[in-house]
Amino acid sequence: MILTTADTLGKREIIEYKGLVTGIIVRTPTITQGILGGLKNIIGGKNTSYTNVCKEARLHAEQEMINQAKELGANAIVAIRYDSSSLGGNTSGTEVFCYGTAVIIR
Repeated sequence: MILTTADTLGKREIIEYKGLVTGIIVRTPTITQGILGGLKNIIGGKNTSYTNVCKEARLHAEQEMINQAKELGANAIVAIRYDSSSLGGNTSGTEVFCYGTAVIIR
């Protein structure tokens, strides 16, 4: 599966547009990650606990999008975009949403 944020694939020709594909996931840190992340917020610096949660969420959302594209018979996804938001209140988590256009290329 070829993935790109560009609208085209250079010399590769898009022969069929299969439609919009999406992936969404909500990830919350483990108790340990939450404690370590909270301490890092107090003393400052790179918060690797939360960074890892965000990376994992992005990969899972992307895989969900890829699976949808495969179900449509696509071999590439173009115009991929990512968005994320923080969940507040009693839940400390991150929502990651990605979307793109599934296509068949030759």
